[in-house]
Formats: sequence, structure tokens, C-alpha cells
Amino acid sequence: MGKAIEEIAISRGHIISHRISSSNPLGQADLSETDVAIEFTRPDLAVKHINHCINHNVPIVVGTTAWQDKLEEVSNYVSNKNGSLLHASNFSVGVNIYFELNRILAKLMVNQKDYLIKAEEIHHVQKLDAPSGTAVSLLNDIIKINSNYTDWKLVPDFGQKMDHIVPIIAKREPDVPGTHEIAYESEIDTISIKHVAHNRKGFALGAVIAAEFLVNKKGIFTMSDVLKI
Repeated sequence: MGKAIEEIAISRGHIISHRISSSNPLGQADLSETDVAIEFTRPDLAVKHINHCINHNVPIVVGTTAWQDKLEEVSNYVSNKNGSLLHASNFSVGVNIYFELNRILAKLMVNQKDYLIKAEEIHHVQKLDAPSGTAVSLLNDIIKINSNYTDWKLVPDFGQKMDHIVPIIAKREPDVPGTHEIAYESEIDTISIKHVAHNRKGFALGAVIAAEFLVNKKGIFTMSDVLKI
């Protein structure tokens, strides 16, 4: 992702001030000439990186997932410091349109009790979290809208029926940028919506667009703010 983001940022006329890595940690970087940081690392590092950038008055775009259990705490810190944070489980324009389609379909299916929901996501073998942050966002939106479901559960297969639980399968395969599918099945038919990423360019482009949006703004934002969805 870092290489893809750098390539797109440069193509859009931006200058890369720092390339942060294990051999060049954030704490050693002089951020005085940095307009915005883009963070795609690991869940255990994300909050530390956010706080560091906020402390140095650098707006930060965060694409790392699986740290959102600390979102309220982080949001309070950003607000108290009058900082700038934009976070998203997925920066792809197409995926954010898919999020909206998922919410619309979930609302339409609330009273259709003959249908059961199931979800599946497929990613590259290097992806550490399962299910993906994108899948978690999709599932949480369904649960928020459809009162027939109270939670979701990662399962090895769809063989077991679970009341009030949305089952999800997470697969890891070589060279898969990301596939997500939400399906509603009945004895009569299946209704499904699916997003298939062909490469990582969509994620990288969205992250750079988000960074452009965040410059000179204060507050906490998501891709919905960027795309006006």
C-alpha cells in the first residue's frame, strides 16, 4: 500500500516528506514540513502513530483496521488537541458506494423474514485481521439497521444455522486485493451484492484523495465526508 500510495501521490503533484518504516520510525522524523500523514501499518501501532501526529499538529489519514475499539478514546484525544483525523476501513470509492448499497439493502430486507443473511470476504494471504475491517463495517451496518440480528460471527462454513447471528467466512488466497459479498438467501431465491477489487490502486487513490481533503481541516472525518455519500 505504501508504494501504491507514493506512486499516486507523486503523480498528483505531491512531495513525499518521509517514508516511515521499522528502520525509519515515526519518532525520528522531523514533521515540521509535513502537511498530512497517511497511516497503513498494524493495529498495535495505529493509536501510537495517531497520537504522535496529533501531538505534532500533523493531520493524519488512517487506513489501518482492527484498532477501532479505541476509536472513542482516540477521538476524544484528537478533539481535545484540536487535531485532524480521517479514518476508514476502506478508502476505495467503489467500496464506499458498496457500503451505501449494503445499508439500503439491509433496510429493504428488515421485514423479509424468509431470508437469511450470510457474508464472505477473500483477501491476500498477508492480511493479518479476519474478518477484514471492510467486512466488519458491512456487518455492523447490517446489525445497526436490521433488528432481527444482534451480532456477527466468523465461521469456517455456512453449515450451521444461527439465530440472530450473521455468519461470515474469511478466506486468504494469494494475490487477491479484496472481495466482499453479502447475500440474502431463501428457499426461493438469493439476493446478493458483491464488490471485487482488481488491484490496490483504488485503495491508494482514495487514501490520497482523503489526505488532500484533510489538509487545513480540523475534526474527525470519514470517507463519507470526502465523497459526500
